[in-house]
Amino acid sequence: MHHVAVLALADVVAFDLSTPAQVFGNEPGRYVFTACGVRAGSVPTTTGFAVDVPRGLDALAEADTVLVPGLRPAHWPPPAAVLDALRAAHTRGARVASICTGAFVLAHAGLLDGRRATTHWAHAQQLAERYPAVTVDPEVLYVDEGDVLTSAGVAAGIDLCLHLVRRDHGAEVANAAARRIVVAPHRDGGQAQFVEAPLPPAGERGLAPTRAWAAQRLGEPLTVTAMARHAACSERTFARRFRAETGTTPLQWLLRQRVLHARRLLEATDLPVEDVAGHAGFGTAASLRSHFRRATATTPVAYRRSFRGSSPA
Repeated sequence: MHHVAVLALADVVAFDLSTPAQVFGNEPGRYVFTACGVRAGSVPTTTGFAVDVPRGLDALAEADTVLVPGLRPAHWPPPAAVLDALRAAHTRGARVASICTGAFVLAHAGLLDGRRATTHWAHAQQLAERYPAVTVDPEVLYVDEGDVLTSAGVAAGIDLCLHLVRRDHGAEVANAAARRIVVAPHRDGGQAQFVEAPLPPAGERGLAPTRAWAAQRLGEPLTVTAMARHAACSERTFARRFRAETGTTPLQWLLRQRVLHARRLLEATDLPVEDVAGHAGFGTAASLRSHFRRATATTPVAYRRSFRGSSPA
């Protein structure tokens, strides 16, 4: 059983605290979830009510994953005991992650030095100025540095938690968790935090039908021309509208979808890597390996091996 401890500090963001509770607290066969604070008892939130946590910092000594939700700037940095407990947990081998402004806590503990990290876009510049040893990326939803992860604010915490489930148990388990909490099953960490027009103007359907059409044809040689034709607009208009809705380009989006599909096939089937490459639209195993390593920092074979605990479909 994987023990997840969420550290609620004074003036914790209630949404950030409830997100891991919803994702990990409802997976009793896979995770043990614990909410903790500096000490057991009442912790004030930013929303005007308090929450009771059953454990103090001792919970971090038992955790496999430690999550730090966002909190008000008035509480940066946290007490020295908190920083010591976080450092000790990380040194022991625990995975450490933050949601929103929880990144400031990890940064003050020195756990983000020499790493990429993100936080809520409104606080990203301040994080970069306060902690010059941290490479702050204000654009992305979350950053996975292996044993240390950070996410942007509010709903990006859901993406981070589902990403952790996906890392631990594969896409199918993560998708089931997403269905349970009624959210989209996967948003890539590199997706932009802020997009120009996440919803199309009234009366317009947007490009969601075209994205769905393309996602069903990943094994085919798709082009921007074909996608624009399906959307019934010029390539230039299509590219502009696509970036406005998704925060990325059509080709970047298509590549991410193909990598995601390849991950599903590697997890759930015994298809040879060459066949996975064909089904995902990469053409050759060499092309799949190149793009897969760039996206996941591992190879298709190593990725499949990490999920060999599950029976193939």
